[in-house]
Amino acid sequence: MSQTAVAAPLKGVRIADFTIHAAGPFCTHLWSQLGAECIKIESQTRPDAFRKPHAVYGRMSAATFDQVSANKLSIRLNLKQPEAVALAKRLVGVSDVAAESFRPGVMKRLGLDFDALKEIKSDLVMLSLSSCGQDGPDSHFAGYAPLFGAWGGLGWMSGYSDGPPVEMRHVMDHAAGTHAALALMAALHQKRRTGLPQHVDLAAREVASAMIGDALLLASLGQIPERTGNGDLAMAPHGVYATDKHDRWLTLAVRDDEEWLALLRVLGQDNSDVRFSTAAARRQHREELDACLGQWLASRDADSIAGQLQANGVSAHVSWNMEDVAGDAHLRERKATVEVSGENIPPRLVVGSPVHYSKTGDVGIRRLTPALGQDEDYVFGELLGLSTAQRAELQQREIIF
Repeated sequence: MSQTAVAAPLKGVRIADFTIHAAGPFCTHLWSQLGAECIKIESQTRPDAFRKPHAVYGRMSAATFDQVSANKLSIRLNLKQPEAVALAKRLVGVSDVAAESFRPGVMKRLGLDFDALKEIKSDLVMLSLSSCGQDGPDSHFAGYAPLFGAWGGLGWMSGYSDGPPVEMRHVMDHAAGTHAALALMAALHQKRRTGLPQHVDLAAREVASAMIGDALLLASLGQIPERTGNGDLAMAPHGVYATDKHDRWLTLAVRDDEEWLALLRVLGQDNSDVRFSTAAARRQHREELDACLGQWLASRDADSIAGQLQANGVSAHVSWNMEDVAGDAHLRERKATVEVSGENIPPRLVVGSPVHYSKTGDVGIRRLTPALGQDEDYVFGELLGLSTAQRAELQQREIIF
C-alpha cells in the first residue's frame, strides 16, 4: 500500500438506509465497506429480520446480520408515527442517498417515496430495490431470493440435466445487491455532474434474467437450453469428483490437449483411449470420461492430487468447505475474512472486502455490528440537533422506539 494513503473512496457520503433482509442491505453494506456512512433505520417493534434467529435457514443466532450490517450505524424510528416520518425526512435531508427495499407502494404510504423525499432534498439519489420493479404488471409481487432466481430463469439453468431446477438463495440476494451498488454509484456520479435527482429502480428478478443471456439467445433461435450441471460446453473434463475421503471433492477444468496430457501423467494413465484423445472426442464422450475420472480419483487424496495437478499446469483445487475457508491464513491476511463481535454474541468471522486500493487506506469492516439504536446520540443529537430532553420525550411517546 502507498505510504500516502488517502481516505476510503466513499468517505463523506451518507446513506439513509431503510433496506431490510439481504439484497438491499448488502448493497448499502458494500457502500459502507468503501467508506460511506450508512445509517440503518429500524424500530423496536420491526427490527431487521436478520437480527433474529431463523430456524428455516438453520440459523439459531443472528450472525447473518453481520454479513450485511457490520460498519453501519443504527437508529430507531417508529415509522407508523407521523413525527417519526418527519425525523426520517430530516435525516434524508442531510444525506446524499436514500435506499429502500420494500414492496412497491410501502414507502409511498409512509410518505417517504422518491417524489416526497426529493421535495426535502432536491438532488436526492434514491434506490428502490424490489422483486419485480416499481411498475409493470408484476410489480405488486413480493419475493425472496429463491423467487428471484426461479422467476428470472437462473434457477432453471442451474442443476443437473436429469434433475430439477436448483433454488438460488443468498447468491441471488447478493447479486441483486451488487447490481444495486453499481447502479447507485453511477447515479451519484451523475448527480455530482448535473445536480439533478435520480431514482434507481432495480428489480431482483431481472438481475437473474440478466445472468442467462446465452440461454435466452438460444431460446430466441428456437433451441432448448439445457442444464449442464458441473459441465462446460467447451471444456472436458470439467467437473467435481469424489476422492478417497467422504465429502472431499476435487474440482477440475481442462482447457486443451496439453492440459489433458498433463492430467494423465499425474494420474499415471496413457492417452490410448480414442474416446478421449482429442478435445472434440472428450466433449462427445464426456459421460464416459467423467466415469473414468471417478475411478481414477476415488483412491486419491484430494489435497495432494490438487497440488500435483496445479504444479503441472492443470486447473484443479479441492472444493473447500466452510472450515477450510474460515481457517485460511491467506484470506485472513488480506482481510477477506474478519472477526467481529456483537452485543451478547461471541466473536465470529464475517466476510470482508475482496477489493484493495493502492492509494486508499483499509476498506472493508471497520466497525462492529451495531446494537439496535446504538448510534442515536450522534444521529439525533449531532446531525439533527435534538436535545436530550427532546429525545427523551420522543422515546416516551414511542416515536423513537
